[in-house]
Amino acid sequence: MSWVTLCKMELSESVQRGLQSLADQSVFDHGSFQVLVDVSFRSLLSSHGDPTVLDQPEFNQIDQILLKQSHTAAVTFILEAVKQNADQSTISSSLEELTFSADRTEIFYSAYQKHKKDLERLLASIGRGLPHITDASWRLEYHMKNGQVDKVNDSFYLISLNTENEGSSEDINFTCTVEQLQDLVGKLKDAAKTMEKASQM
Repeated sequence: MSWVTLCKMELSESVQRGLQSLADQSVFDHGSFQVLVDVSFRSLLSSHGDPTVLDQPEFNQIDQILLKQSHTAAVTFILEAVKQNADQSTISSSLEELTFSADRTEIFYSAYQKHKKDLERLLASIGRGLPHITDASWRLEYHMKNGQVDKVNDSFYLISLNTENEGSSEDINFTCTVEQLQDLVGKLKDAAKTMEKASQM
């Protein structure tokens, strides 16, 4: 999966595609756009998940898969913006980069401003403590063949991070290629150097 950083906001390809669909006036007209933005904020602030949240008359003519992708992308973008305490400039330039018109960017930002405080409180209530990594292990695996019985011979790493948070432990497992692992190691080294410099100040 490819990730793109837009003005400090990291968005996956699927989130970008969902937002580009939301920006597309041939998919979402003015009315359905406004309703989806409103529904996205409301679904985050609802105390219980409402399975009928997308059952709005304005969405009747929209492909259901596109609708769900755009809703998920909008919710992800909102959470990322709140998490980073994004300002108007960051949100506007990120949305414009994803082909939002000035009018749609303004509608989105107005809704963000209106609900931001409530969303900050919601995120703060979810949990303050970050898990601590207590151990890490890895092993090298190989893909010899794919589903079509063609030879692949790809190698990848299985990484397991043992974490602890407020007395409970959890394993975080993921796979990555050699390049992804090298990138991760490089970023961890950069973080360690930054921490070292900060501790010497």
